[in-house]
Amino acid sequence: MHSFARFLFIFAVVAAGSAFGQAIVLKDGNRVFSSEFSISPEGKIVRTVQIGENKATSILDKKNIDSLEWPYPAELTESADLLAKGKTDDAIAVLKKGRDFFEHFEGIEGNWYIDIYFAYIEALNQGGKFDDVVKSLPALRALKLTDAQKMRLRIIQLDIERQTTSDYAGIIVEAQSILKETDDSAIGASIWALIADVYTRKKEWEKALLAYLRIPVFYGTQMQRVPEAELNAAKTLIKMKRYEDANAFLARISDSYPGSPIAESAIKEKAAIAGMKNVAEEEVDAAADGKSDAAKPKEGEPAPSSETKPKA
Repeated sequence: MHSFARFLFIFAVVAAGSAFGQAIVLKDGNRVFSSEFSISPEGKIVRTVQIGENKATSILDKKNIDSLEWPYPAELTESADLLAKGKTDDAIAVLKKGRDFFEHFEGIEGNWYIDIYFAYIEALNQGGKFDDVVKSLPALRALKLTDAQKMRLRIIQLDIERQTTSDYAGIIVEAQSILKETDDSAIGASIWALIADVYTRKKEWEKALLAYLRIPVFYGTQMQRVPEAELNAAKTLIKMKRYEDANAFLARISDSYPGSPIAESAIKEKAAIAGMKNVAEEEVDAAADGKSDAAKPKEGEPAPSSETKPKA
């Protein structure tokens, strides 16, 4: 009776492993579970079989592999969680590790290489690793991408244009065109982050602020985009001299993402404006136009000659 119960237990474990485990499926129908193989430094797939107290190893030839049985990769889940906590560099490291692993199975059915590699490039882009993104684009374009991934590639390419050209009007038009083509929230969040940055570069602070805030308000499910958008919104408030508003924003950010680079940046920004009060909008506008009281001529003094005025 005990031996039969033990048999059922072993069968259940094997069945569960077959249904939900991570395994290489060989062309002869056999499965090699993730606990039974590793990748050598030379990139070879090494299978290890335990026989009593002894271990035997062999090299799996890629041509003998039929497919992978692999659930949604932990690297994608973990990296999304890290991005949502403002830990972009950690997310990049996790995705790189996943990319390096699945690269050994590129071209095999059931492989997650393209998904992880694409997520890796997006994380690099989000983390401002501009040179790394540019270097990786040829390899990314050569992959067999889905329609959704092709759309996301357009965003990456548009983001590169944002950083290398000053055709801001053209970038905004293309961004708005992409928004009309899809209702995908991940794409929407990415596009609004890009639009917000363009307005920031143009020093159109009000438009930039509203664009950044659209991400947590309308695309809150895209948690990997929210921390950076909130920090940039706070920085924009500082540019608008709304110091008290920015201070409250920064305090919430540092509390929401403890131990992250986003929180550290928020703490530094908060310290820099400590005790500063909001400046009235009219005063900000006047200062921007060069019409503040300090710039006005004193009573009885002639107005500055038009010849000395800066050209528009």
